[in-house]
Amino acid sequence: MTKNETDSVKRPAVAIVGGGFSGAGVAYHLVKAMPDTLPRIIVFEPRWEIGRGLAYDTQDPAHRINVPAARMSLLPDLPEDFLDWVVENDAVADDREALWLNGNLFPQRHLFGAYVAARLRPIVLSGAVQHKKAIVTKVSSGSDGWLITDSNDEDTRADFLVIATSHPAPSAPRSLSAALAGHPRFVADSTRPGALDIIRPDDRVLIVGNGLTSADITASLTRSGHHGPITSISRRGLRSRGHPPCPQEPFGDFLSAPAASAAALLRNVRKAIDQAAEIGESWHAVIDQVRSDGHEIWRNLPVAERCRIVRHLRPYWDVHRFRVAPQVEAVLESAIAEGRLEVLAASVASVKVDGEAIDVLLRRRTGEHVEKRFDAVVVTTGPSHGGILESQQWLHTLNQSGCVQLDPTGLGIACNESSEAVGKDGLSNASLLISGPLARGTFGELMGLPQVTDHAVFVAAELVRKLNMFR
Repeated sequence: MTKNETDSVKRPAVAIVGGGFSGAGVAYHLVKAMPDTLPRIIVFEPRWEIGRGLAYDTQDPAHRINVPAARMSLLPDLPEDFLDWVVENDAVADDREALWLNGNLFPQRHLFGAYVAARLRPIVLSGAVQHKKAIVTKVSSGSDGWLITDSNDEDTRADFLVIATSHPAPSAPRSLSAALAGHPRFVADSTRPGALDIIRPDDRVLIVGNGLTSADITASLTRSGHHGPITSISRRGLRSRGHPPCPQEPFGDFLSAPAASAAALLRNVRKAIDQAAEIGESWHAVIDQVRSDGHEIWRNLPVAERCRIVRHLRPYWDVHRFRVAPQVEAVLESAIAEGRLEVLAASVASVKVDGEAIDVLLRRRTGEHVEKRFDAVVVTTGPSHGGILESQQWLHTLNQSGCVQLDPTGLGIACNESSEAVGKDGLSNASLLISGPLARGTFGELMGLPQVTDHAVFVAAELVRKLNMFR
């Protein structure tokens, strides 16, 4: 037996499935927390580097981070670490649009992925983290831990498994997917590289969904020279809001008398917004406070009330919480002013294909029906949260075996307050942890990057505690 083989037998192993920001964060902070007693850390990520993931792997110059660079960091104790990296590397030298009028920097999104990859690179090169450039195909558990099989037909045994995968791709409405299957300009998954290349400059485009991805699509099409009309729809007609013109401190008290119901929380938020207005602050400050207190607010709500929030209030939360970069907002406002973009509160009632033209009957929120003809349809309805356990075969198998189940809110995978997966028997598994947005059903606000960073640190700390007991 070689020295490396002996070393691998002695050391416990942690396998992390997913090398985007969530998985990279856990690996990074685990290394930093255990420099002298480091376990084997294996990250399964098919991309060429750890840390980019789906969100920050885009090369589209129209895609920007949605919050100022000074509030994005892999290191909670150094909130300006990304901004410092940008300055040190002169990373926006060729991007004159990155600096906004109020002095905030909104770089192109791929730069944040490059920053995270740069922070991970030394520990990968040192061997502290092993990067498996492969897709996980099978996972099974046994008395000796976890067995992970990947697309290279290699098996990896681990004592602890961390699920840090991204949400599944958007799920197109059935009426669309059935009628437009095989249509040359039906974009069911706009996150694929080059997905918009099939859209011609003068095409009439229907975008199904009004969130951040929809805004990105409009910005990307505009940048590429598209000048045809765009119709963007969602059931409520809400679109992502922008940032305040000037920085504001979070405002409101949501913890001294925490709400125990969705209705009470809504009343508290509205009251705080009124109070903020009295001192000249906008709603942004209140939503920022709710976001900051998100975990504690969520913990105080019964599961039934959490589900009620997801069902009735989530669309309103999303458009106020997940704000569009000002550069993108300017593109949207200009397109609306020019009459090139219309945003409707509507859903798809029916679809007919006439040659390559697409006739869509829209049902307005008022009940009125409107028929429109399009040349292309793009789906941006957001991740199919409820389909996470069907999105990959190994997750489906873990679900079938009872190891994991969907969270009651439908937002991800069920886990406890230690981020341990909760199986169908209602029991948690100390060796199976959920990291990142897939844990938001338990932890609440887990989509904004500062909260995802904090959760990665938390999961790493949980692993440290378990590893110290394991030895």
